[in-house]
Amino acid sequence: MTYRQGLKFRHVFGTASKPENSYQNVKISKSAWDSNWIAANNKYVGICWGTAGGGSFAVIPHETTGKLPSNYPRFTGHSGKVLDIAFNPFNTQLIASASEDCSVKIWQIPEGGLTEDINEAAQVLLGHNRKVGQIKFNPVANNLLASSSTDQTIRLWDIEKGEEKIKLEGIGGMPQSFDWSFDGSRIVCSAKDKKLRMFDPRAQNTAVQEVASHTGIKGSRICWLGSRNRFVTVGFSRSADRQLWFWDADNLEKPLIKKNIDTSSGVLMPFYDDDTNLLFLAGKGDGNIRYYEIINDSPYFAPLNDFASKDACKGACILPKVGNNVSKCEVVRMYRMLATSIQSVSFVAPRKADFFQEDLFPETRGMEPTIDVDQWLEGENTEPIKISLEGGFVAPEPKKKFVPEKKKQEDIVIESNNPEVLRTRLKQAKKIIEQQEKKIKDLEALLKTKN
Repeated sequence: MTYRQGLKFRHVFGTASKPENSYQNVKISKSAWDSNWIAANNKYVGICWGTAGGGSFAVIPHETTGKLPSNYPRFTGHSGKVLDIAFNPFNTQLIASASEDCSVKIWQIPEGGLTEDINEAAQVLLGHNRKVGQIKFNPVANNLLASSSTDQTIRLWDIEKGEEKIKLEGIGGMPQSFDWSFDGSRIVCSAKDKKLRMFDPRAQNTAVQEVASHTGIKGSRICWLGSRNRFVTVGFSRSADRQLWFWDADNLEKPLIKKNIDTSSGVLMPFYDDDTNLLFLAGKGDGNIRYYEIINDSPYFAPLNDFASKDACKGACILPKVGNNVSKCEVVRMYRMLATSIQSVSFVAPRKADFFQEDLFPETRGMEPTIDVDQWLEGENTEPIKISLEGGFVAPEPKKKFVPEKKKQEDIVIESNNPEVLRTRLKQAKKIIEQQEKKIKDLEALLKTKN
């Protein structure tokens, strides 16, 4: 038996959705920021929307395929372009957004999706002094969010209390990408200074390890390889080759292996499925998606197949496993952002699905948090709770309802001279005044009816 014949998923191929089963007439953000622009959970697909002024994003129910109306309802509360979005992994109706206006906002999604524009966020996280480019929820602690900014910091937030808990500093340049470890205890970050940094946020606010990384001038990305204590980075060489490097998270002295991919110019976006050990690389401007099976020993990853398309990809994301169609042996589903549409790509194992395929679908990460923010801050370490998908998946009701603690007017602090920050603070202060003026008018009107 050859090495390739021993690979479990060598016969898995991707199939793109037909136009009528895709999301048509979407308006892609024209920002030059390096972002995935798209996110998905088991109920919705989110997309950073292109608008002439301010910033907005849309959340589309999975079943709402076909041509969307030009006035499709959106979340519209940012004064600058939305650069990244992230669904809360433990609450299908919560989503976070990051913006050029230096703020991070938390939004409640109405059940079934939006029917009209929503301008007021459930929570506003203020602290960054420059644009916020990436956000990621902790994989085990409920309501713990990390955000990176061109102010060269990564900040950790309790989104329910609206409080910044930890600020990671010493990042030598603009953060380009970061990711949480599988158990949510560490953060690894790449930056514009071409260095890789490992943080243990609860131990110290500066990196515990720091090493040289990809030497090219274009952006790099990081993807933690699930429960393995390893991660990959993608970037460029000095001669502009696209590269894939494989790292041991406990020893960053040098990569375990380096691999040149090709000489295309688009930034690679890595995605990993821990249940199948499959790593996917989708390049910006590429029509294809490469995928590899990750193995324990050298050469550490084995190439499988390519999904091929003539349509260039603008952004991409991977669907959490709880959203997959297990009855059709769909082991992975990805979403690709094209010029004016969002296309799903379904990777299916060629089997008859008369019964549940336990070897294809081992217990997977569910939607219940293991600990809360305070327990995480106190030093508790744990792994995600896993569940079986046999019989289908039903999202659990959150054990604790999300009740954001709003900041009072006197809590608004002007700590920056950055124009974007000042505009955000001014908008928030005006909103409070408008609400108070409306309350005064309502009370005056009520008083008149009593006289």
